[in-house]
Amino acid sequence: MAMEVGRVCTKLLGREADKNCVIVEVVNKNFVVVSGPKELTGVKRRRCNIKHLEPWDVKINVEKGASDDTLKEAILKAKVEGYS
Repeated sequence: MAMEVGRVCTKLLGREADKNCVIVEVVNKNFVVVSGPKELTGVKRRRCNIKHLEPWDVKINVEKGASDDTLKEAILKAKVEGYS
């Protein structure tokens, strides 16, 4: 499964473990920037090791570096099942 912008994931490790997030930017082959956004899932926008993420089959249509407001609208519009 490709780690790409818009991919919905679940964090596996850290204080935000078991929370859902969306990839908003790919940094390199090991790191991505994810966001919940915080109002929806409690996941702050931050860099994350891809080994700490479990990707879903779902991909949301957002641009690279999308703001949290844009991301929130896209998630609600896509009606991702089980996302919160």
